[in-house]
Amino acid sequence: QAKYLAQIILVGAQVVGRAFMRALRQEFAASRAAADARGRSERPQSAAASRIIGISLQEAQQILNVSTLNPEEIQKNYDHLFKVNDKSVGGSFYLQSKVVRAKERLDEELRIQAKDEERKAET
Repeated sequence: QAKYLAQIILVGAQVVGRAFMRALRQEFAASRAAADARGRSERPQSAAASRIIGISLQEAQQILNVSTLNPEEIQKNYDHLFKVNDKSVGGSFYLQSKVVRAKERLDEELRIQAKDEERKAET
């Protein structure tokens, strides 16, 4: 009986392992498809900036709670969120770093837009 019990446990572990690997592959494929779709929806320079900084434009806007790329609003929200997440006042260094990355991403998007407008003005 011990032999049968060991076989049942082994077969069960193999089934669970295969199902886990299948789910992992599916999740990886879905994640890649979502990233590709995001990349196609953004302009090439914007998609590159998202990859370099490691945060998408949409996520950066959500973190800093801005719906438009208004430099004054971005700066105001950045200053506030950076200050309230300062570790010396009981804030979170992790959240503060997310705020900094979001600001960098939005600043890069503003720079890209300014460069695009310069090119359009030249033509």
